[in-house]
Amino acid sequence: MHAALARRGEHCSAELVRALMRQQGLVPAQVRAFRPATTVQGDYRGIPDLVGRDFTAERPGTKLVGDVTYIRTWEGFLYLATVIDCHSKAVLGWAMADHYRTELIKDAIRMAAGTGLLQSGAVFHSDRGSNNTSDEFGRFLTGLQIRRSVGRTGVCWDNAMAESFFSVIKNEWLHRFVFTTRTKVKRQVIRYIEGFYNHRRLHSALGYRTPLEVLNETLSPQTAAWATPIRRLSGISVAPQSSCRARFRLPGDRSSRTLRRSLAEQ
Repeated sequence: MHAALARRGEHCSAELVRALMRQQGLVPAQVRAFRPATTVQGDYRGIPDLVGRDFTAERPGTKLVGDVTYIRTWEGFLYLATVIDCHSKAVLGWAMADHYRTELIKDAIRMAAGTGLLQSGAVFHSDRGSNNTSDEFGRFLTGLQIRRSVGRTGVCWDNAMAESFFSVIKNEWLHRFVFTTRTKVKRQVIRYIEGFYNHRRLHSALGYRTPLEVLNETLSPQTAAWATPIRRLSGISVAPQSSCRARFRLPGDRSSRTLRRSLAEQ
C-alpha cells in the first residue's frame, strides 16, 4: 500500500499508512502456512529439477513455472492452468476448462508460446502431477524446444512461485465471490490477470514495479525484429514502436474483445 501511494506522488511514511489502515479496519489478505506431506527425493522418471527453487531469470522466456488449481462453482469445479515467466513474473499463458486433462496445460503453454517470448531451450517447471510427467506432455514440450523440470513430491516450495500466484488470485479476488456458474469464474479470472495482475499489481521482487513495466524495460531494439507482426497472448500484445522498442500493450485489442464477448454470450 505504501509503495502504491508513493508511485502516485503521496508523501507519507510506512508507519502512517499502517496506522491509517488500522483505524479503518483494513488488513492485508494473508496466505495460510502450508505443511507438506511425505517428501520424495531425486529425479522422477528421468525428469530433473532444473530450477532448484531459484525463481529468477536473466531474460524473459527462459525460465517458466506452471501449475493447475481448481475453483468451486455451483456447477462444479473449474480448473485453471497458468504459465508464469520467472523474469517478469507475468502470467504469459493461462487456460480454463471443466476438466483436468493434459490438454488444459498444453493450452496454457500454447498461449505462452504465442507471445514469441519463449526462448529455445527454455525451462518449464511444475510439480509431479500425472499430466506434467506424462509422455504426451513431454513430447509436446520437446516439439516446442522446451525442457521439462519437476520438483519433489510433497514440497510446495519447489514450485513456490506458481503456488504463490494461486494464493494471490484467490485471496485477493476469487474468494470474495460465490460463483454460480463456470462462466462467471472465467470472467473474474480474466479480469484479475489481464486487468490487474500483469498490468497494475506491484511486486516487491520487481522493485515495486508491474510485470508489464519489467517486460517493457527488458525488451531491446533486437526484440522488435521478432515482434512483427503483433503477437497476442492472454490480452497482451507485442508490437514495435516508433522508438524501435517492442512494448507490451494493455488489453483491448480485437482478440481480447472477442474473447470477452464470447464469454458474455455464454
